[in-house]
Amino acid sequence: MVSEFRNHPLNDFSIPENHQKQLAALAEVKGQFDRIHALHIGGKDVETVDLFKSYNPCQKDQVVGTFHKAGQEQAEQAIQAANKAFETWRFTKPEDRAEYLFKAADVMRRRQFELNAWMIFETGKNWVEADADTAEAIDFLDFYAREMLRYAEKQPITPIPGERNEMFYIPLGVGAVIPPWNFPLAILAGMTMAAIVSGNTVVLKPASDSPAIGYKLVEILKEVGLPDGVLNFIPGSGAVIGDYIVTHPKIRFISFTGSMEVGLRINELAAKPQKGQIWIKRVVAEMGGKDAIIVDSEADVEAAVEGVAAAAFGFQGQKCSACSRAIIDESLYDDFIDRLVARSRKITMGPVQNPDNFMGAVINKAALDKTMEYIEIGKKEGRLVLGGDKGPESGYFVNPTIIVDIDSKARLAQEEVFAPVLAVIKARDFDHALEIANDSNFGLTGAVFSNNREKLNKARRVFHAGNLYLNRKCTGALVGGNPFGGFNMSGTDSKAGGPDYLLLFMQAKSVSEKV
Repeated sequence: MVSEFRNHPLNDFSIPENHQKQLAALAEVKGQFDRIHALHIGGKDVETVDLFKSYNPCQKDQVVGTFHKAGQEQAEQAIQAANKAFETWRFTKPEDRAEYLFKAADVMRRRQFELNAWMIFETGKNWVEADADTAEAIDFLDFYAREMLRYAEKQPITPIPGERNEMFYIPLGVGAVIPPWNFPLAILAGMTMAAIVSGNTVVLKPASDSPAIGYKLVEILKEVGLPDGVLNFIPGSGAVIGDYIVTHPKIRFISFTGSMEVGLRINELAAKPQKGQIWIKRVVAEMGGKDAIIVDSEADVEAAVEGVAAAAFGFQGQKCSACSRAIIDESLYDDFIDRLVARSRKITMGPVQNPDNFMGAVINKAALDKTMEYIEIGKKEGRLVLGGDKGPESGYFVNPTIIVDIDSKARLAQEEVFAPVLAVIKARDFDHALEIANDSNFGLTGAVFSNNREKLNKARRVFHAGNLYLNRKCTGALVGGNPFGGFNMSGTDSKAGGPDYLLLFMQAKSVSEKV
């Protein structure tokens, strides 16, 4: 009997034992930086002539790991290996497939501090953010395993006299999983294992900025004995193998999380049938946001300040759910800005190996350069009241930045920056604030701070976001409780961590027998 799903608890690092365990894990992981990691195809390690390195963004010259780089030849091998494995994996009992996820979740629990350490080094997540990422990965495995068991049960259909009828779910085939670097374990594991537990096999191309963490999932699935070829790990350049994988006639579906531009290109490429392709490819895409928090005239201002600061500057604003627009009622606009600036000045920044630092560096030099370009744009479009400059030269640091008096049509109010840069916009009243919030190509997350029940109810109806939060920040979705996915250019509203998600990786088959 499988127990009811419960979210995995976070570690409290104020407890000395947890603090020491995380310090020990950081030291242990640092001692493994000199390793060279192979591709993993059909259960075998595969080496190539090309290597690339992963770096610590907080200490930009520090190599976290070295990786063999897949080309089109290895991508083809991975697809063929996955296709071969699918012929047996698809007939594996759902209960057995789910068991691999339960076992992998147990391994993650045992290795939680180590997994945290890899993220702290490789992506610049602070201790709490890294711990939450690992916990979410555990949640995805536990949740999707239970969901597969639910879908494996007898499905309710209307009886027809003289027939014995049934409907059941079968997997799609070989899928390409292309995860992001910003939730390098949680989203990668969630996308990959949802596809696998549904009976599919996977070609996984991890983000080039976080391959070491992706390789940890390969290690874990080896440990639990996942059959060869079910998961194939091929880090490499998107420019070299991305289109090749997406357009391959044996690829049945693509599961992608990343930028709007790349997601739209994948959707376009996948829509065109290739020679030998006998299906319409399915695309599951989560593509980012330009998320807004509305602070109403009747809000708890202190709670709103905390919510905006946490959602705008947590993990350097590098979340598709991050608050990048604060829409403030004009009656408290100036006071709110003063309080927000004062609160944000308290944010500590530096290498996140040090748990006292709340903010680390942005992921790479390209992100740093893009962020500084947007800050210059913002200075012309509004008034800089905090930050706007780089941090320590040891890494790709950008100080928390707030730019106010931004017009709702300005670039800083419309384009995704993916950095610790917040645009503050003045609204005449609550209806105007909702109008501004909805004036976006995106529709991922949003939040409203108000003590007026009527206004909150209106936001529930009108605020067009896949994940809306009332009187709390717009980041921090929990598996099971906050199914996650957005509208418009934010993607296909996949609702990861929700009861519909596995349906994206399966198809229903109806069988009727005359009796």
